[in-house]
Amino acid sequence: MNLFLVAGLFLFIYMCFAFVVSLIRKDNGTADIAYGWGFVLLAWITFSHGMPGLPATVVNILVTIWAVRLSLRIYLRGRGKPEDFRYKKWREEWGKTFVIRSFLQIYMLQGLIIYLVSIPVMMLNAYNGVIIFGLIALFGAAFWLKGFFFEAVGDAELARFMKDPKNKGHVMQTGLWYYTRHPNYYGESLMWWGIALISFGTLGATQPLWFAALAFIGPLLITFLLLKVSGVPMLEERFKGNPEWEAYKARTSVFIPWFPKKQ
Repeated sequence: MNLFLVAGLFLFIYMCFAFVVSLIRKDNGTADIAYGWGFVLLAWITFSHGMPGLPATVVNILVTIWAVRLSLRIYLRGRGKPEDFRYKKWREEWGKTFVIRSFLQIYMLQGLIIYLVSIPVMMLNAYNGVIIFGLIALFGAAFWLKGFFFEAVGDAELARFMKDPKNKGHVMQTGLWYYTRHPNYYGESLMWWGIALISFGTLGATQPLWFAALAFIGPLLITFLLLKVSGVPMLEERFKGNPEWEAYKARTSVFIPWFPKKQ
């Protein structure tokens, strides 16, 4: 059977399992914890049955590091707390159709996103026999490291800020958050652009360039989702109308870090 189909089947089973766990826990936040591990599953399944070289090995390790940190952070952040406001709202809005809509619109949709974003990783695992890093792949590794820094440090800064009772009702505006309103989302996007560059640069040595360019499906999708769908818009809607937030928003870059506007 085609390796990509096998990986998709394993991911489907995994997302079904996560859905059942969410019903038992009565918390769709399970989807957020399961998210990162879905990438790990696809990465190592295709790695173990493909033709991986050194770049593929490094990428699989990078994906695993990212997923472990993200999933652990989400679990610790939500432990002992009520269901996330997004899922709680949908639970109320969907009523009697909540179960089926949760399965389709949360778990199956998330599985599809995981699969598409993982394309550069799966391609690299399936077709790469190259054992060295080329120049483009090295640039990709640098992108990933910068992205990981922004996501990890941004999350840590925000966690410290929120733990301080004096900051309740205020907006995080220091550290990396001084230069971008969403350093963690920017870092997330940059990491996947880095992985795509590693995949493209490596596969381009042995495969047609049009085929290697398919690696950019992943970062294009995740960047679009973060900027236009489930990332920035959903989070910023919560702060709409807050004077402190509106002032911060007016002077601070939404995504790519830059110096604040003078007011």
